[in-house]
Amino acid sequence: MESGLPHGEMMPPTVVVLPTYNERDNITKIVPAILDAVPDAHVWVVDDNSPDGTGELAEQLAASSDRVRVFHREHKAGLGTAYADSFARALDEGYEYVVEMDADFSHDPGTLPVLLRRARAADLVLGSRYVPGGSTPDWTLPRRLISHIGNVVARLVLGLPVHDATTGFRVFSRLALSTIHLEASRLQGYGFQIETVYQCHRAGLIIVECPITFIDRRQGQSKMSRAIVVEALLYVFVRRFRDLFSRLLSHQPKDVGGYDHPSEQTQNRHENIEPAAPLKTEVPVDQFE
Repeated sequence: MESGLPHGEMMPPTVVVLPTYNERDNITKIVPAILDAVPDAHVWVVDDNSPDGTGELAEQLAASSDRVRVFHREHKAGLGTAYADSFARALDEGYEYVVEMDADFSHDPGTLPVLLRRARAADLVLGSRYVPGGSTPDWTLPRRLISHIGNVVARLVLGLPVHDATTGFRVFSRLALSTIHLEASRLQGYGFQIETVYQCHRAGLIIVECPITFIDRRQGQSKMSRAIVVEALLYVFVRRFRDLFSRLLSHQPKDVGGYDHPSEQTQNRHENIEPAAPLKTEVPVDQFE
């Protein structure tokens, strides 16, 4: 298996966050797979009181490994708050990298070392389905079209320099989590994912995309819904108009985090890190439409 770091070098404190709801069939397999793929990482299971007993199974895993912790929530509170709460907790506990990942094997644990290696020279690494080498082999044509259109709209309306703003497989650096506003937790699903990318972009942080193969879940039911898709599309336009209105009132553009010049926040922090080979993602927009 490909290592995320050069031989003999210790990985900075890293945690993989797994929000769960009714993942009984997957949780006992995905957690050990993550621990094997990234031997130094920790895993946090954030369970929304799953009626199928996912939380109890996760506790059994935690009892057998000090690298696993379980956080129980009283009700189904959504993806956005699960991640936002975990981001704040990870900052408080000194983690350098936080990984977002699905618990249903849609995201291959074997890809984690690659994403973490890329994170050594970036602030946000996106596991992208829509750059060369990325794919969604199990998807129907309508689902591909909906996803592509959503990403094209987000890219054009918000000016995002990425092809997959809705991916749920990503690595945040500590700097990225310290910069973005976690009020984004009001959003769920795609909306939350787009918002965090947008804030990182507006703050001038380094964002890279790494190709992944997204495999549809083999067990359990998808949590995707029409409401999540509609929320994301509405959010894109509301966010854009809100920014424009704010600029009209202030007569002076402002970036998130209060930085007038994003380069002041990002300059020179990676000067001692040898960057990974650049991934060319400058793919014409029309290739994905």
